[in-house]
Amino acid sequence: MLSVQKSAAQSSQFESYPTFMGNDLGVYYSPTSTSFKVWAPKATEVKLRLYTAGLGGVPTETLNMHKGEQGTWQISVKRDIKNAYYTFQILQDGNWLLERPDIYAKAVGVNGLRGMVVDLKATNPTNWDHDVKPVQKNFTDIILYELHMRDISVDPNSGILNKGKFLGLAEEGTKSMEGLATGLSHIKELGVTHVHLLPSFDFNTVDETKPLDNQYNWGYDPQNYNVPEGSYASNAYDGNVRIKEFKQMVQTLHKNGLRVILDVVYNHTSDTKESNFNQFAPGYFYRHNADGSYANGTGCGNEVASEREMVRKFILESVVYWVKEYHLDGFRFDLMGVHDIATMNLISNTLHDIDPTIFIYGEGWTAGNSPLAEADRATKVNVTKLNQIAVFGDDLRDGLKGGWSNVKERGFVSGVVENAESIKFGIVASTPHPQVDYTKVNYSKAPWAKQPYQTITYVSCHDDNTLFDRLKIANPKATEADLIKMDKLANAIVLTSQGVAFLHSGAEILRTKQGIANSFKSPDSINQIDWSRKLKYKAVFDYYKGLVSIRKNHPAFRMPTVEMITKNLKFIDTGNPGLVAYQISNNANGDSWKNILVLLNGNQATKTIVLPFGSWTLVVGDSIINEQSTQKVEKMIEIPGTTAYVLYSN
Repeated sequence: MLSVQKSAAQSSQFESYPTFMGNDLGVYYSPTSTSFKVWAPKATEVKLRLYTAGLGGVPTETLNMHKGEQGTWQISVKRDIKNAYYTFQILQDGNWLLERPDIYAKAVGVNGLRGMVVDLKATNPTNWDHDVKPVQKNFTDIILYELHMRDISVDPNSGILNKGKFLGLAEEGTKSMEGLATGLSHIKELGVTHVHLLPSFDFNTVDETKPLDNQYNWGYDPQNYNVPEGSYASNAYDGNVRIKEFKQMVQTLHKNGLRVILDVVYNHTSDTKESNFNQFAPGYFYRHNADGSYANGTGCGNEVASEREMVRKFILESVVYWVKEYHLDGFRFDLMGVHDIATMNLISNTLHDIDPTIFIYGEGWTAGNSPLAEADRATKVNVTKLNQIAVFGDDLRDGLKGGWSNVKERGFVSGVVENAESIKFGIVASTPHPQVDYTKVNYSKAPWAKQPYQTITYVSCHDDNTLFDRLKIANPKATEADLIKMDKLANAIVLTSQGVAFLHSGAEILRTKQGIANSFKSPDSINQIDWSRKLKYKAVFDYYKGLVSIRKNHPAFRMPTVEMITKNLKFIDTGNPGLVAYQISNNANGDSWKNILVLLNGNQATKTIVLPFGSWTLVVGDSIINEQSTQKVEKMIEIPGTTAYVLYSN
């Protein structure tokens, strides 16, 4: 009983904290004056220290800050202190907390332990004010390509000079030793519309003072949320460099027709006791269990209390800052189910007021139990309460390759025909459809998306094994040729289904992590994209590229509304559960093809299907994709095992 009372008292205490209503927390530079303002509502004293370097040395000046309104402390330095480094230190309950940059810090020194006074305009690349986002009409037109900054360029065979760096992704015209496009040029050749960057803000576990040590992390360990990661910059010591190089990368991607999504991790911090949050308002930024301990719905030791006013304010102002300062086009929220619905909707409404084309999506689950009520969580089952926010469709993902919790479990592409209804559920992007039997869907027993753009249609991502590795583990007796057929069928289904298509980088060249699933700190030898595989599996790459092209050229595969899908997409009863077939009719969504037939054979044996009346042209076969095909078919067709066919009729 005492523990419950303690937690209630703690929550009540946090509820009584003042909410700062202004918008000027942090550090704001001008040549004549720099203002410093932090929110530390229970502090009895706050010191600002100025340094000449981001690491080492003694302060050049220590200043006492003045208590302001609504829990704030502030001071102005009336001279030009551009590029000076700084820390704050809080006295609370008789204890001096750690010296740290403010949680709003926009620039930091090496390893992020000191903030830096930055002139943001001076970090803008040439013509940054004329940076133009590629055109985007509907969210369902998006094809996401998830990549890690090191993975894409660090292979010795990448032909990229700035390996593992922001500038590496901005290099144009790079080629492997085999003469094939790599990096940015490869992504352009594939034809996707958006790059999804794994976390690229300043994270905790990579020592930026040792750039040659080839340290690795996915980046889900936040330290400074509003600063690019220093190990991805050419110089981590100068706080200006990482900012400018991140902007150069975004500018170059935009110029090459690619929008940029940033993976953000506001659900937890890397450290708990020593986090920046806890140096300004100890305990406030986190949820707590009944006994007063830190809640752990993230599986990372803590979870951020997004529903508290100053936490919500911080997250909102952070994403707005990334959009305005770095010209980002959207966000992927890690473990979004840990966030409350009200906060996510406020973020969505605010960002879409700035730019209606910004795309927001996240993981619609938590990693463990959370004190946040289930009805308030931004999870998959609550998507109908979310405004213009998408979540990952794990129903289709696991229906295709097998459940995530058992790597030896097979899926539809490996002949498990019982998964057919989960495949149909994914084809219509988790939306209501009269021909889907929801009692037979693996996870969801009802549709959860209001509109198709709310479903991220995918089969693999950075988490767990790569698609090719997973298929190999689950099908130990399969030949490589068999595994390739399974792989191609899986992403053929992804790229012809409704919703927002998502590809894991390297899937198009059968990426392997040597069977390592949770490779978040594995070496480059495991994580890097091996560019020699592009030549070895060139036919697979061409297949993926062809599918992407067909999706982009034919809007019937990316209908923007439930009504359009229900009217135009009809499943065909094939009499064989392992043979899923459907027709998209009526020049759906303005398509040049009047009728489209998609045939998906999850059986390992060849199957025959009677075709709807008319003359059909085969454009996607078992080995080639050709939109200009003249191969006509009537009445019936044989489909090889583990194969997708697409035909059209005008």
